[in-house]
Amino acid sequence: MPSESGASLLNLQQAIRDVRISQAEQDDVVVELRESERIRLVLLAEALAGVFDDLPDEIDEFAFAVLPGNPPRFWVDATSFVVMGRDKRTYRFVKDTRLGRTVLADDTDIEVIAYAVTRYVAERIVLREQAFEADWIKGDSGPPPLADARYKKESGALRATLWAFAGFGMGMICGAFLLLVYAWINTGG
Repeated sequence: MPSESGASLLNLQQAIRDVRISQAEQDDVVVELRESERIRLVLLAEALAGVFDDLPDEIDEFAFAVLPGNPPRFWVDATSFVVMGRDKRTYRFVKDTRLGRTVLADDTDIEVIAYAVTRYVAERIVLREQAFEADWIKGDSGPPPLADARYKKESGALRATLWAFAGFGMGMICGAFLLLVYAWINTGG
């Protein structure tokens, strides 16, 4: 250890510089890993390009977009996406549900995941068609039950608000009338 303060300061500055360079190199590795995840998801999107092109124009529930983030995700629809596993080589096709996250497919082979996504899209299209068919068979041309319940709830809230304003208005009128009667009585009228 040098006895001069200038020499130890140079060594400390050199050590700080070395640590910063080491951290920058580690950050570069993390960025490269994240970029490799995104690139793998873009490759999956390219493998599914034919599926996207075959979708009917009236179906707009699918996203098919690679979005950045930590981790980056390839969104299939509003609740399902593909993300890379911890090893950065495994594709994990998951769906968020009310009961938690469900893994629909998990594999290192891009073709296996592409097939799982294609199958999922096909199932969603068939379920959509069945829902429309059920509505047609029932002859239900009105709003769906949830929309109807929401309308009833909103109209009930509106009705309650109107009653509250009416009650407040009647209270104001009664109060003014009683104030006038009181004033008339006290003036000897």
